[in-house]
Amino acid sequence: MIGKLKGLIDSYGEDHVILDVQGVGYQVHCPSRVLQTLPRAGEAATLFIETIVREDLIRLYGFSQDQEREWFRLLMTVQGVGAKVALAILGILKASEVANAIAMADKATITRAPGVGKRVAERIVSELKDKAPGLAQVDEAAVTLSRSLEDNVAARPVAEAVSALTNLGYGQPQASAAVAKAMQTAGAEASTETLIRMGLKELSQ
Repeated sequence: MIGKLKGLIDSYGEDHVILDVQGVGYQVHCPSRVLQTLPRAGEAATLFIETIVREDLIRLYGFSQDQEREWFRLLMTVQGVGAKVALAILGILKASEVANAIAMADKATITRAPGVGKRVAERIVSELKDKAPGLAQVDEAAVTLSRSLEDNVAARPVAEAVSALTNLGYGQPQASAAVAKAMQTAGAEASTETLIRMGLKELSQ
């Protein structure tokens, strides 16, 4: 099993690169974001490799970081998510951004990837939500609040405050994080108006 390849860039295709490793050219399929960061032909590059073997093909997938490869594997454990969809998601989001989106139940961000609809995004959030928080770069309180909103168990003032901020044009992850910060200062019993006011203050900083 190939885990990593280090060689010279030979050429680029639409969704892959040919990596020359001591005279052997490996065709490696990569997320578009990774392809854009690789050097020019003739220069050295290192890719972390995931090898998929099927009856009719052997295909290599390459990533600039091991964490990206891990998320590629995790995404493909979700029903309806194959290599093409996983590559599309990692083509627009870094590994940390995938973790953040799942932790915050931010389905809208995931559906930005080509070929990813609302239903698939919901399955990704639902099936991977227990794996994402430890890898996410967001406040744990904001994650907890987002989960309570997703499960419809958030206190009414909290839900109303987040809804008000999203109606003002903020994304739900940003609104949830701001209200979570406001709750840390004002307390869990704060009124809707207080949470909105303090949430707006957080968002304006």
